[in-house]
Amino acid sequence: MGEKLRKIILPAAFWLLVWTLAAAGVGRELILPSPLAVGRALCTLAGEGTFWRSVGVTLLRVCAGFLLGSGLGLLLGALTAGSKWCDALLSPALRAVRTVPVVSFILLLYFALPSSGVPVAVSALMALPVVWRSAREAIAAADGQLLELCGAYRLTRWQTFRLCRLPAALPALCAGWETALGLVWKSALAAEVLCQPKWAAGAGLQAAKSTLDTAAVAAWTVAVVCLSLVMEGALRRLLDRWKGGGGQ
Repeated sequence: MGEKLRKIILPAAFWLLVWTLAAAGVGRELILPSPLAVGRALCTLAGEGTFWRSVGVTLLRVCAGFLLGSGLGLLLGALTAGSKWCDALLSPALRAVRTVPVVSFILLLYFALPSSGVPVAVSALMALPVVWRSAREAIAAADGQLLELCGAYRLTRWQTFRLCRLPAALPALCAGWETALGLVWKSALAAEVLCQPKWAAGAGLQAAKSTLDTAAVAAWTVAVVCLSLVMEGALRRLLDRWKGGGGQ
């Protein structure tokens, strides 16, 4: 309980106090609503079925984009780490993806995909280069002596990857996945705000903004942040268990 108080309750209470004082100092809810006003708006939203459906669909899009981008990133990381030809062909394009602004991808994909598919594609593209880079560098940095030992025992490439390269790469891979998850949430919400699919937390944000309901904007934001924190915690626990089992 003491650790929970120090890490969660006290920081939350401190920042709620700062928020309350700042809102009182500004004195205009349109600019900075108080925590109480945001709490009331969140309770109002929670009583609407459309809110839960929108949040649930956004969560599905985030999961789909994260899994797609992470899977492709891991595959391309393994390819570019194991083949100089693949590295020469694929690495420049993946580095370019990492530098393109997310809004550019959103606008380009908007003409090619339905509005509900753009957030998935954009979030996958944001996760892809992050996971690819961590996978490529981690797999390529495997212990040379262990690789020689695998060769001496005539292990196949898959056995060498599973028993030697993957366990050594796990810490960097896990860090890449955690970073990618945060980018996926941000890019998916940005795509929803711009593309306005029927069921989306981003569409709710845009609707609240169009009516100048700052408290509702903050309430949608709080809901999304809470969801992302829950998902991040679940991912961290899963990765910790996987690392504890050596990636088996």
